This record gives sequence, C-alpha cells and structure tokens, in this order.
Amino acid sequence: MAITTYTQLQTAIENFLARSDLTAQIPDFIALAEARMSRELETRSQEKRALATLTANSEYLALPTDLREVREVKLLTDPLTVLEYSSPTNLDSTYASQGTGKPQAYSIIGDEIKMRPVPDSTYEAEIVYIGDIDFLSATNATNNILTRHPDAYLSGALVEAYTYLLDEQRAQIYDTKFSRAIEEVRKDEARSHYGTGTLQIQSIYQRQNAGA
Repeated sequence: MAITTYTQLQTAIENFLARSDLTAQIPDFIALAEARMSRELETRSQEKRALATLTANSEYLALPTDLREVREVKLLTDPLTVLEYSSPTNLDSTYASQGTGKPQAYSIIGDEIKMRPVPDSTYEAEIVYIGDIDFLSATNATNNILTRHPDAYLSGALVEAYTYLLDEQRAQIYDTKFSRAIEEVRKDEARSHYGTGTLQIQSIYQRQNAGA
C-alpha cells in the first residue's frame, strides 16, 4: 500500500497496530511524531522566507511564529545589507548609543529580533529561517517528508501509539526505527544541499553536533 497522503498514513498506522479502536487517537500520534521531526530535522521544505517592514525608531521586530533557527537577516537595500548576529550583551556593548541609523546587527530576544543601530527610516527586511515541517491535516493531505520518507512518519506515529498503549517493548523497537529514519533523512538532505563531497557533508554535521 502506498503511503503518500494523510488518509493513507492513518490507514497504515491502523493496519500496523492491527486494531480499529484507536481511530480517534491516530491524528494525535501523527502530530506528536511531527513535533519531534520539527525539532530534529532541517529539510529544504522547512527553509522559509519572511518579509517584514522595519519602522523608524523601533528596534524590535516580531519573529515568524514557526521559527526554529534563524539562517539570515538582511535589509533589502541596494546593495543588500546582511545583518551580523550578536549576543544581546555584545549588541548593547557595541551599539551602546541610542542613536539611529541603518541597522547593522541583530540579536534574538524572546519572540523578537532586536536591531542596532535603531532604524532611522523604513526598511524592508527578509528573514531566512528554519521553521516547522508542514503539518498534515484533513486540509493538508501531504508534504515533502511524507512523500519522500513515509517510513519516518509511520515509525514515529507507532512510537507514540505503543507509548499510549503502555507497550514499552514495541515503543522502543519503533523508536529505534524512527531515530534511524531521522538520521537517514538528515543525510539525504545533506546530499541535496551540499553534494557528496566529504568535506561538505562533514561541515553540516559538525554544525548540527555543535548545536546538540
């Protein structure tokens, strides 16, 4: 049976469980697996852009609500102005004056970006970031991960199903499968981003391990 849609995934989970009394819970199992994938994966489908308008005398800008990791913040000036990331302390130390100007650096404060210098005018900005995966639902039948890696979805949902059923042994079996699937998705994404050169693949894993 193909597993390319939300409905097909639910049917496959029910078939693997060999029981029909958990139909109402299966969407929750899928959602919990998606939450873990969103935390652990950095797929191309999670790379997103958000446009925003900076206003004069306002140093804060709201972050996208599904943001997991900021890749780049730039002003759409001519030429482009790529803002440098700085810790909150360094940002305030480097730009101690409350004077205004074209922003050159930013930091993350809660759910907002803080910029310095404080904008002296209106600027259009673009935030490139890693967000959540596109969650499946009755109105969003598929996504890139389900299309390319249905085994990740299936094993992840079965981890949650057997955890719900208090079947620790089966939950562990599928957790091992799920962890392996996530690792294979990472490698697949690394190849699609950076090719197959050894040094290029090492670079992305060094970054991921450093953030672990």
